Amino acid sequence: MDRADLVLLNGSEPETLDPALITGQPEGRVAYALFEGLAAYDHTGTPQPGVAARWETSPDGRIYTFHLRPEARWSNGDPVTSADFVRSWERTLRPVTASEYAYQLHYVRNAKDYSEGRLKDFSQVGIQAPDPATLVVTLENPTPFWIDLCCFSTLLPVHVPSVEALEKEGRVFTKPGLLVSNGAYVLKEWRLFDRIRLEKNPHYWNQGKVGMRTVDILPAAKPMTAFNFYSTGVADLLMDKGLAPSMLMEQLRKRLDFHAAPFLGNYFVRFNCSRKPFQDPRVRLAFSLVIDKRYLTEHISRAGETPAHSLVPPGTAGYEPPPGLERDPDRARKLLAEAGYPGGKGFPLISYLFKGDSDLDQGIGIELQAMFKRELGVHMELVQQEWKVYLNSLSSLDYDLCRSSWVGDYKDPNTFMDMFVTGGGNNRTGWSHPKYDALIAQAARELDPKTRFALFQEAESILIRSEAPICPLFYYVGIQFYDGSKLGGIAANLIDEHPIKNMFWKERPTGSR
Repeated sequence: MDRADLVLLNGSEPETLDPALITGQPEGRVAYALFEGLAAYDHTGTPQPGVAARWETSPDGRIYTFHLRPEARWSNGDPVTSADFVRSWERTLRPVTASEYAYQLHYVRNAKDYSEGRLKDFSQVGIQAPDPATLVVTLENPTPFWIDLCCFSTLLPVHVPSVEALEKEGRVFTKPGLLVSNGAYVLKEWRLFDRIRLEKNPHYWNQGKVGMRTVDILPAAKPMTAFNFYSTGVADLLMDKGLAPSMLMEQLRKRLDFHAAPFLGNYFVRFNCSRKPFQDPRVRLAFSLVIDKRYLTEHISRAGETPAHSLVPPGTAGYEPPPGLERDPDRARKLLAEAGYPGGKGFPLISYLFKGDSDLDQGIGIELQAMFKRELGVHMELVQQEWKVYLNSLSSLDYDLCRSSWVGDYKDPNTFMDMFVTGGGNNRTGWSHPKYDALIAQAARELDPKTRFALFQEAESILIRSEAPICPLFYYVGIQFYDGSKLGGIAANLIDEHPIKNMFWKERPTGSR
């Protein structure tokens, strides 16, 4: 097969391409090329009309009426209708689907009750299709980031008739030749641990704006492997922030093809609050208080990251987080002694879980291991797991403490804060706090931005100062490698989204068609 018009390195092998089940950025990038929601991100990360050509909002901000494009088509030629969104969102909300991101639809009236099995009649959920070209969505409360969510992968539609027919046969619908998509591309080929080939969708309503006819997406999880592919011309674009070799960062930052900018992302540690000894907040705080975050950013990550003292990056939609924990080894040792482990005596053997294909994760794990031993007298083993196994371990709470990260799904502090409510699909800590839950619920109902942010500040103080089920380490810097004089359609933005369909060649490189 000939070289594609664009070849990009995307990080780990995608776990799934089913929008209802996607949880990671590598999967999301591919999904945004294959599917399109009511709205869609442009190259600056700003929502633009997608399948919906326009929409109106009721005066109280709770009812959205979307008007779908008559020219929108699935890759098999079927029209994209409002019923496709109703059925796709119902599928995502069904308890049997087990979508970890189903809570992104809980802003819709009665969606949470349906998703959690308390409501059986989906017709009572605030998603209606009065005609094929009109979708009416009724929210529980005014939600300022609703249109941003309409771009998000969980809310992408699927061609439910083909999905259900294939599932009845015991077949997976996300396979080449089976997947029916409505986005800029169709899935031509998927060879595991080799490549995904995308081809331009001839039925896409806006295909004239699609810059590349064919795209190859290569999974290369190890940074040195990925960078070698890029530097030798195998790939045109190195996309994922985790693919830049941290040990070479000082030299790489000087290159003209190095592109970096802050975005709404946080690298942090999760504690398993359902398992001893981390059921005790004093132990969690002790571990958090001995981490030298500045050392990690200056000597391990080295891409210009800022040490994090909050989960929500400062300035997110004008929000300023509360004061976080400062490094305090003396207080940490006192807390550990109060918890029954003076000088680390009697502390059980624990392990730190991280992705086995990441040099950055490994480097941070080694430093954390040394810090906990030196300051607390606690020995911690390091456990590496392949991406899919790692995600499963997080979801099943099969770890002691682990490497974690979060990239904002939209430009609002809620995208970070609602993750840690009791039972949240992405909580993955076993932590539950009634006061925190109540504050997040109250913020969802609050119309005044100042009061709403004050509620978030009170909740975040519980999360990062008093309870500490997590420990933020640093705010991310987005990194890409590409020749900006030749490749266009990529721009730094706060949600680190770079849709493939917007990329184009200003000057075609040697070997492309």
